[in-house]
Amino acid sequence: MMLISQMETAPVPRAPTLSVEALGQLMPMFLWLDEDGTILGMGPTLMKVVGGASALGHSVTDCFQMGRGRTRQATFDISPSRRIHLTPRSWPDVSLRGVVVPIVQRGVMLNLTFGVHLNKAIRAFRLTEADFSTSDLTMELLYLQEAKTAVLGELRALNHRLERARRSAEDAARTDPLTGLSNRRAFDIALEASLEAGRRGGAPFALAQLDLDHFKAVNDTLGHAAGDHVLAVVAKILREETREMDVVSRVGGDEFVMLLRDSVDPERLRMMGARIIARLEEPIPFEGHECRISGSIGVAMSQDYDDPVAEEMMADADAALYTSKREGRARCTLSVPGSGGAS
Repeated sequence: MMLISQMETAPVPRAPTLSVEALGQLMPMFLWLDEDGTILGMGPTLMKVVGGASALGHSVTDCFQMGRGRTRQATFDISPSRRIHLTPRSWPDVSLRGVVVPIVQRGVMLNLTFGVHLNKAIRAFRLTEADFSTSDLTMELLYLQEAKTAVLGELRALNHRLERARRSAEDAARTDPLTGLSNRRAFDIALEASLEAGRRGGAPFALAQLDLDHFKAVNDTLGHAAGDHVLAVVAKILREETREMDVVSRVGGDEFVMLLRDSVDPERLRMMGARIIARLEEPIPFEGHECRISGSIGVAMSQDYDDPVAEEMMADADAALYTSKREGRARCTLSVPGSGGAS
């Protein structure tokens, strides 16, 4: 009985009172309106959104529209206890949301947030951590998002670096280190691709084998450094005499092979071979000496076969090459499959 009596006579606690400044520290995005919708006060962060304290004393409709996006409303309903969306008239791309609660003394209070437009608002209004309540987890969540974005960016950059490294390793595995030309492995891959394309109706191609004449004499008289220099010059000549679409490879010590895509005119192939041989026979200076070489070429053309096969084309091009050597070297010979000879 005594307990009940004490509870019945206990005084009702008075509602706390806060200054606008203190309220702004707790709720930097509060909006205080009277019954007519006049702005009586607002938090410091919300002031940045509407352009400063000059909005005080004006109607809320002067600063905000009700709703968001395509759902903006013509009337402004600030009934207590309802959820609300506001769009600043000066920043129509930023939407605010909150809830309306009545104030005992006067009017209603809205505590607003940026919601999904937080990132956009921070950039638009240059907000910092000081613009949010110390108990607000907004900035922590934003930092986590930024950290996640940064980590994902680093992972993408790492993947790009790994991909570049992989491609670089593949290129190195398919490149002759002395001349920078493709090596035998790369040539075999390119040849198989051209053969497969031809089976599907792709363009014909030619296969040209080049063997340097008198190269051994350069190595024997001037040394391997001179031989390496000559090979580099030969590679430069072959790159210049072929097109970007062609594949030029060094497949042995002084042996080169060229995949000449869409090159099937015999006369043009002979002319190209003659140009290459003429350039190879020009003296190559090396440390006060002149290195003199030449070249013999054998060519096989894919259109000469019903169903071209890599091994058969290589064998025919090799046979045409040795025909060039037997007939005096420094010449280009075209294979004629099935005829038992070359031209």
